[in-house]
Amino acid sequence: MAFVQVIEVTTTKVPEIEELMDEWLAATEGRRSARRSLLTRDRDRADTYVQVVEFPSFEAAMANSALPETAAFAEKLTALCTSGPTFRNLDVVRADDW
Repeated sequence: MAFVQVIEVTTTKVPEIEELMDEWLAATEGRRSARRSLLTRDRDRADTYVQVVEFPSFEAAMANSALPETAAFAEKLTALCTSGPTFRNLDVVRADDW
């Protein structure tokens, strides 16, 4: 079953977060199990961002989380946030491509 992790942060440092994401992508090339990521900005709450990360399964997501680079990413991300990150771990029940 597909799995999605939703990560919410409050920050004024989006360029730094994007740079951190690029570093993580390069460092985990060929080993990460995340298939897709969307970084979104909340229109109703200033400086609030939500990242949606798709995985083939919960187990794949946990393997991805176990990478040392992911732990380092999370620590650096936290330092760039004024609030968060907070996580939601979601099993995909249905997905439609329209």
